[in-house]
Amino acid sequence: MGYPDDLKYSDEHEWVRVEGSIGTIGVTAYAAEQIGDIVFVELPGVGDTISATESFGVIESVKAVSELFAPVSGTVTEINEDLADSPEMVAADPHGDGWLIKVEMTDPSDLRSLKDSGDYELMVDDL
Repeated sequence: MGYPDDLKYSDEHEWVRVEGSIGTIGVTAYAAEQIGDIVFVELPGVGDTISATESFGVIESVKAVSELFAPVSGTVTEINEDLADSPEMVAADPHGDGWLIKVEMTDPSDLRSLKDSGDYELMVDDL
């Protein structure tokens, strides 16, 4: 499947791309494949705070509703507005245009508990 090297991955199948103090968060290709046909994404609002390992939204498919778990803590600075009309973008381009939110990270040490692409790929190979 392949997972970009510039991302860090959580055990809950979310990723974060760090640029300065901003973390862009999305779900992995593995998660998108498991979820199926995505029909709705519920995200926090700009200005909301999220905490690492805690739920920050939900993603709905034709077969299930799944919680989204934050890989890092921070304050939401942007949400992917395109997902309101095109939630299927999450599955079509999970590591790119299907990103979910951007946050101003409040605790960079959150990154230490995340996996690099090689370790994440090993984890999903065992599932």
